[in-house]
Amino acid sequence: MADTNRNFKIKKSRPFVWVAVVAVVVVVAAGALFYAKSKTPVAVVFGETLKIHYEPAEAGEERIIKYINEHIAPDYGIKLEAVGIQDSSLGNRAVAEGELAASIYEHELWLREVIEANGFELTAVFPVFQWGFGIYSDKHESVDALPNGAVVAIPVDGGNQAQALWLLEREGFIKLSDKIDRKGAKIRDIVSNPRKFQFKELDFLSLPRVLDSVDIAVGYTSNFDAGKIPRSKGLLFPKPPRIFASQLVIGTKFLDDPQIKKLQQAFADPRVRKYLETTDDPLVQGVYTPVSDD
Repeated sequence: MADTNRNFKIKKSRPFVWVAVVAVVVVVAAGALFYAKSKTPVAVVFGETLKIHYEPAEAGEERIIKYINEHIAPDYGIKLEAVGIQDSSLGNRAVAEGELAASIYEHELWLREVIEANGFELTAVFPVFQWGFGIYSDKHESVDALPNGAVVAIPVDGGNQAQALWLLEREGFIKLSDKIDRKGAKIRDIVSNPRKFQFKELDFLSLPRVLDSVDIAVGYTSNFDAGKIPRSKGLLFPKPPRIFASQLVIGTKFLDDPQIKKLQQAFADPRVRKYLETTDDPLVQGVYTPVSDD
């Protein structure tokens, strides 16, 4: 018969092993709960102070917001805070998500490009002002003096390039195809260029820096002011079409919020237009103008 009295030892499980397992389970469960909560949308509540996004390079935009805050917003029971964010994608996302109440630095064409590229839910409510936009030169005293083959610097981005080409067509320098919407015109849409202009596409903020190396540059007065280019270098400042006016842009899902309604009323107040027409603030006068009727 086999010997069943073997020298076996029964070992008890160590308590700390179970404690460790339980601790891991608790940590994992807590992490899952935190992740779930972080994914839960947080309701946006707009307070008395509403943050408005402007382009940091455009000091005059900040002045406009501050003017409305001081002279108009109190009548509607709100306060405004100007917030400059250099990265427009971050700024637009913040407006779409309600971290900021609105922005005022994009025209409709620019905004359309932003929405198509990022899928942000944003709505252009109404125009607020227009940017001064014209032709500058460091070499010529008038547009009539431009030579054939002149080098012309224009913005590379879609909406601003369209505005530059619109201006040049309006002044008779080029002809754009009748088959395209001029609000989205590109250099490739030029069908007649009798003066044989040579186009140089650049970021619109860099146009003042190249003025001494081209015949003319077409862009915003505010950018040339910021680049210390005297306005005497401006050859022509036609009134821009309404389509190129800045828009009060709001996150679409917040349009009916009571505080956002008050914000819209403040920016639509007739005193905004009066301020643009009469101010002697050098950062605003001639840089931002009342919205065109065209």
